[in-house]
Amino acid sequence: MDTLTWTLLCAAVAVVCGSTLELPLEEECESGRFTRSGECCIECPPGEGVITPCGVTQTECGQCLDSETYSDTYSLTDKCQTCTECTGLMRMETPCTDSNNAVCVCDYGYYMSTETGGCEPCTVCPRGHGVYIRCEPEHDTICEPCEEDTYSDQESSLDPCMPCTICNDGSEELETLRECSSTADAMCYDPLAPTMASPSSPPELPSDELRTPGPDEDSTTTKPSTPRFIGSGLNENLIPIYCSTLAAVLIGLLAYIVFKRWNSCKQNKQAANNRAATANQTSPSPEGEKLHSDSGISVDSQSLQEQQQLQTQAEAHTQTQTQLHVPEQIVVRVDGGAQSDSPPSQA
Repeated sequence: MDTLTWTLLCAAVAVVCGSTLELPLEEECESGRFTRSGECCIECPPGEGVITPCGVTQTECGQCLDSETYSDTYSLTDKCQTCTECTGLMRMETPCTDSNNAVCVCDYGYYMSTETGGCEPCTVCPRGHGVYIRCEPEHDTICEPCEEDTYSDQESSLDPCMPCTICNDGSEELETLRECSSTADAMCYDPLAPTMASPSSPPELPSDELRTPGPDEDSTTTKPSTPRFIGSGLNENLIPIYCSTLAAVLIGLLAYIVFKRWNSCKQNKQAANNRAATANQTSPSPEGEKLHSDSGISVDSQSLQEQQQLQTQAEAHTQTQTQLHVPEQIVVRVDGGAQSDSPPSQA
C-alpha cells in the first residue's frame, strides 16, 4: 500500500507540474494562430496592412500610404483602409495619417444634429438674449435671457449679454436720459455741456420712445433713435483741423522737393544727350562707306577706289613722260667707248 500510494502521489505531482509548465508556452502566441509549421502568426501593427495572411507562410505586412490609406489596429487579416474625405458641410479637423483616419466635423456656423444626423445651422440668439455657450461642431448654441444690468441689442450667435452703462458712477457728472433694458443700453448726457438749450432741462426724447407700449404690443419692437452725444467744447474740434493742415503742408513741401530734384535730373540728362549728339555730328567718319547723318549724302567706296586707281595711273604716266624728255648725256669711257648718261628706262 505504501508503494502504491507513493506512486500515485508522484504521478499527480508530475501531472500538475507538467500542466503548469505548458501554460506559459501557450500564452506566448498572442495572435492565437499558427502556421502549418507551428510558428505563431504575427499581427500587423498600426500603420501597416496585411498583404498575405498567415497560413502556409508567415503573415506579410505592408506600409500604409500617408494621407491616402491607414490602419489603426493590430490585425491578422485587415488591409490598409482608404482615408475618409471631408465633403459638403464637413471640414477636416484632424488629417489622415498611416495609423489614424481623418476626423471630419461640421463647418464653422454649423453643428451635428442628433435628430437629423447631419450638419445644421447654429441657432442665433435674438435681441434681449445673449450667448451662454457658443455653437460647437458637437452641439448647438445655448442662449440665456439678459437679466438686470445686462442687455443685448442685436441678434448674434457669438456675443453674450453686455453690462449696462452706469451714468452716475462718480467719475463724471452725467444724468440718465434712458434707463438700460434687456434690449438697449442706458443713454447718458452731460447737463453742463455747452448747448443752445437750457442746461437745466434734459433733451427731449422723441414721442415714439416715450410712448408706453400697449398690452398687445411687444416692448422689444420699439426702435430707439441713435444717441446724440454732445462734445465738450470747440477746442476738441479744432485739434483735428490743425493736424490736417499741418499734414497737408508737410505733404506739399515733400512733393515740391521731389519735383525740383526730378526736374534737375531731367535737365542734366538732356544736356548730356545734347553734348553727345554734337560730338557725333562734328567727328569725321573713319570710312567712306558710312553715311553722313547731317547732310544725308553717302559716299560710294567703289567710286573712291576707282578715283584712287586713276590718280595712280596719271602719276605714273607723268613720271614716264618726264623721263622721256630728259636729254641724254654721253660719257666717254677710258677705253674709248661711249655710254648714255640717262637713267635706264622704267617699264
